Amino acid sequence: MTIYQHLLILWSSLFASTFAGTAEEVAKHLELGSQFLARAQFADALTQYHAAIELDPKSYQAIYRRATTYLAMGRGKAAIVDLERVLELKPDFYGARIQRGNILLKQGELEAAEADFNIVLNHDSSNNDVQEKTALIEQHRQLRHQIKSAYAGGDCATVEEYINHIIEIQVWDASLYRMRAKCLEERGELKKAIHDMRIVSKLSTDSTDTMFETSKLLYTVGDLEESLNVIRECLKLNPDHKSCYPFYKKLRKVVKSLESMKKKVENSDWMACLEEGQKTMKFDPTPSVQLNVFRITNRCQREAGHISEAIAECNEILNDDPSDADILCERAEAHILDEDYDSAIEDYQKATEVNPDHREAKEGLEHAKRLKTQAGKRDYYKILGVKRNASKREITKAYRKLAQKWHPDNFSDEEEKKKAEKKFIDIAAAKEVLQDEEKRRQFDQGVDPLDPEAQRQGGGHHGGFGHGFPHGFHHFGGGGGGEHSFKFNWG
Repeated sequence: MTIYQHLLILWSSLFASTFAGTAEEVAKHLELGSQFLARAQFADALTQYHAAIELDPKSYQAIYRRATTYLAMGRGKAAIVDLERVLELKPDFYGARIQRGNILLKQGELEAAEADFNIVLNHDSSNNDVQEKTALIEQHRQLRHQIKSAYAGGDCATVEEYINHIIEIQVWDASLYRMRAKCLEERGELKKAIHDMRIVSKLSTDSTDTMFETSKLLYTVGDLEESLNVIRECLKLNPDHKSCYPFYKKLRKVVKSLESMKKKVENSDWMACLEEGQKTMKFDPTPSVQLNVFRITNRCQREAGHISEAIAECNEILNDDPSDADILCERAEAHILDEDYDSAIEDYQKATEVNPDHREAKEGLEHAKRLKTQAGKRDYYKILGVKRNASKREITKAYRKLAQKWHPDNFSDEEEKKKAEKKFIDIAAAKEVLQDEEKRRQFDQGVDPLDPEAQRQGGGHHGGFGHGFPHGFHHFGGGGGGEHSFKFNWG
């Protein structure tokens, strides 16, 4: 025996030993992968199948099982790549061919799916499942022809009707979602159109143009932050996209302005918020941007005392979406400041109908009802002539002005003095309630903290001068007639 023959035998022995070890390792990975797949632990199953294929790239069983895992995860594109490799390695693997035909059918590739199913039927003409699939393909082929004709003719009703039927089978066909999205957009159902366009993005190989269209739709419906997120995804795939980049720059500026306005609201800087809102709408006067600005500035208008402007901005938002419970509550707040309690009650009731769990709406409704009951009784805001959202400084200023005017010592006629005394008591009471945070809170909730009857019904404590002067004030020296002195607390 020659040296060459010895080496050949040695090499064959080593190869056989290595091959046996590899086969054993592959089998081990396949077994573990099957266990993970049975428990729906797809990521772990994939790890095992990846390892098996790395050891033996021609193991069609490992590749087929990985394809099955991809299918279980809804990753049709990855699954079909593996199935094509399986059929290259083993063309007579009919189970893999049926799986590929099923995926092609889901993708709307009717001709290719039919070709796979026909190969299976040539091998086994009695396969009922495959026979049903080929019959289904013929039905879908006819429906797709009608869809294309209707779409070309602008008959969106027919397009949607047929697509809604066949899309249950051709669930991975991006063209169907795109056509339906265009029809929905034409009909004004933009949120439904956005849903379909998102699916198109997932199913498409190059989704940047679809992302741009989706971002524009989101921008139109006013979801600016999500619009910005989508356009960022577009730029991740193509930083130089000719449409995405300029739109991104514009959108980013608008969103930053809105964030700045929100911070100003947090800091109670109402006028700065309104100024920022004006700048934003001047930069981008699009209706969707305007409505986003109004969602913030309506409160700023209200807090700044611009009640009619606040209501008008809420009206604009509600014209676009009458079921916006948050804005209904905002408008109700403005109606309360305008002392239009019936309108406030109506808005809160609508908000609770739209969202029965809306806590602010439920609490606001009870509040507005109490204020309506309170109307006609002593109104401390009206007494001082200030708005319900007046600051302590404004309250003090109004109090001092009225107290000086109605101080009883200013009047010599007894009748006028009695009238001034009553007026003066009301002014002092208004000051006591509105400058005390707890008493003002009670009054704003519809309970008069100086009315013993209201206190018995609504709880809390009262200041105790419902029948005389408040503390810090004393009645005229004593007796009737003669000189009087009036001690006055200007705090």
